[in-house]
Amino acid sequence: MLTNNTFEHNTFANRRNEQKPANDHFRSTRQWLNIIFMLGAIVGVLLYLFHTPQTVGIIVILVSMVFKIIECALRFMK
Repeated sequence: MLTNNTFEHNTFANRRNEQKPANDHFRSTRQWLNIIFMLGAIVGVLLYLFHTPQTVGIIVILVSMVFKIIECALRFMK
């Protein structure tokens, strides 16, 4: 049986608390940019596969990649 004292000393259990960034100012913005990227990528792939001019799907994927690049830049700025 694990007690609170044993649970606190377990390095596997404390790993989550150590990985939380203390001052991530752009966290919610980055999450929204990731959501936009994921939706754009899915829509782009579907357009690429099922729409006759495949150029439209490629353009949608490239535009969604711009959101991912912005998110990566914000991640490095923190």
